[in-house]
Amino acid sequence: MASQTPSEILERIGVTRIAFDKGEAGSREALIDYSRALIASLEIPSEFMQRTFWAEPAQSAIIRIAVDTKLFQHLQEAGSAGLSPSALSEKTGIDVVLLQRFTSHLVAMNLIAFHDGVLLATKLSNGLAADNYQQSIGFCYNASRPSFNGFPEYFKKNGYKPPTTSGTDGPFQSAHQTEKPFFDWLVASPPYLDYFSSFMSAYRAGKPDWFDFYPVESHMVEGFDSSISDALLVDVGGGRGHDLATFAKRYPSHPGKIILQDREPVIASVVESGAENPFAAQAHDFFTPQPIKYARAYSLHSILHDWSDDESVKIIENLVPALKRGYSRVLFNEIVVSEENPTLAASNMDMMMLAHLNVSERTEDQWRVLLAKGGLKIVKVHTCPGVAESLIEAELF
Repeated sequence: MASQTPSEILERIGVTRIAFDKGEAGSREALIDYSRALIASLEIPSEFMQRTFWAEPAQSAIIRIAVDTKLFQHLQEAGSAGLSPSALSEKTGIDVVLLQRFTSHLVAMNLIAFHDGVLLATKLSNGLAADNYQQSIGFCYNASRPSFNGFPEYFKKNGYKPPTTSGTDGPFQSAHQTEKPFFDWLVASPPYLDYFSSFMSAYRAGKPDWFDFYPVESHMVEGFDSSISDALLVDVGGGRGHDLATFAKRYPSHPGKIILQDREPVIASVVESGAENPFAAQAHDFFTPQPIKYARAYSLHSILHDWSDDESVKIIENLVPALKRGYSRVLFNEIVVSEENPTLAASNMDMMMLAHLNVSERTEDQWRVLLAKGGLKIVKVHTCPGVAESLIEAELF
């Protein structure tokens, strides 16, 4: 977003408010963006410093304490009656004087409220009380934050160059004093694997899925030919099948089979759960040749952004022989970074990838070059207002 005066931003906020009142997609996110821009246009440097280096880090630390003491849950249970500082102190075990200092900061940051002598939950604090957000806070504070705090020292030592693509000598390894790649560290460091899973579920919560803004009926269902293959959709590296389960609910009368693929331990956990899933499950390593031939569509949700260009090309090359020219499509649900107007959601994730996996998010031009190296061309990049990830539709050259 180009630099604008406060008056210009306020005018845009007024126009967007009308769209928000009409429930237009993306208007809520646009209002947040304009509000941030308004703050940036109004803040003086001293205020910026205090907010960035005092207020926000302090809030993060207090929120982490709130997880350990169930502060948000206690306020949620109290409802509109609220809790006095002394009552909340008794429930959390935090000294009442210290608690009042903590909660005063959270009130100032608009996270909780204080009225008539009692502390009150807000819609936001109630949301953070949910288990997946509580675990997400543990992941973000204990696993991610040390990596970001270590950026200055790490990049000074390596001459301010991007880390190598090995995934074993980046900011994450430096901060946590480990040689393990990020995902290996998660597995070896309980409970952070569960925390990360919660973080990923929370990251996408409340946002449209790719099949909400991709024309499934006209681009996938229409033209499906069971004589070519009985597979409609293969979710490559699809985890435990969240996307496919939601897809099946959205399109209950879809033709053909929908198939989940992931590593053997993940598929085993899906099978062992005993749940009746609307999809078939198959163990598959996407660094090996794709076993299901000529499916109508293959979906890869946030897969390639975890890997370097060379590794991503290998993933694509193992998929390409399974495609039928003029029939099969590959659907990459990924962030496409705008160079001129990068969104905070995109830049946030790019910093996460830099901090943890030594890789990066990609622009549309970078995606075109990468996919071409693997033998694919982009048909169209489908987007949805307010959604960080796009749907890159590709096919064989």
